Amino acid sequence: MSQNSLQNRVAVITGGARGIGLAAAKRMLASGASVALWDLDADRLAQSRQQLEALGKVTAHALDLTDLAAVENAAQETLQQHGKVDILVNNAGITGGNGVTWELDPAVWQQVVQTNLMAPYYTCRVLVPAMIKNGYGRIVNIASIAGKEGNPNASHYSASKAGLIGLTKSLGKELAERNILVNAITPAAAKTEIFDSMSQEHIDYMLSRIPMKRFLAVDEAASMICWLASEECAFSTGAVFDLSGGRATY
Repeated sequence: MSQNSLQNRVAVITGGARGIGLAAAKRMLASGASVALWDLDADRLAQSRQQLEALGKVTAHALDLTDLAAVENAAQETLQQHGKVDILVNNAGITGGNGVTWELDPAVWQQVVQTNLMAPYYTCRVLVPAMIKNGYGRIVNIASIAGKEGNPNASHYSASKAGLIGLTKSLGKELAERNILVNAITPAAAKTEIFDSMSQEHIDYMLSRIPMKRFLAVDEAASMICWLASEECAFSTGAVFDLSGGRATY
């Protein structure tokens, strides 16, 4: 991908204050884009914005992505500050801890689905019309290999990510003739702060399932995200790209 492949593009990255989202923001800025970070953690968001500002135009928007009104307000702020939105990266997500399905708290199950599936629906609902108006868009949904295979002791997370894959495929077909491409990546585990909410047993299980015997690096995810967010990705939509170190079997 050329260094300036995202020149003059504007990207919204949810969960952009840390982990894969922050790595994607760095790479997009280096490739010529402006970035709006959407995240729940206001303090971390301010730190990340300060870290990134030397690379290009960055705005920070603290919001609860499971609140449709808050998403609408953030979209309005972003469009006012940047003038448009070309790229949406739905990266924000939670694991909800681990446990067998029949012992997981229903409230936690609902929270995981709200964050990992309803929030991407809200962001797409709010930002797609602006993309249609401009005649261009790239949407990248960060799903998970768990959404394809179903991890034991993580039925809420697995189901939410499977739903995100389904959303990707449906929306991709709906927008296929509008120059707005919608794709997903299904990473194996990346060693980020999300590990803090998992049991060591579950972390060990995930590593044991990866043939490369290592976790994904966030910069590796950022590289794939940025290609999918670029004009160089021109004939893939409704597709799922694996970043699983050989784990994926279909």
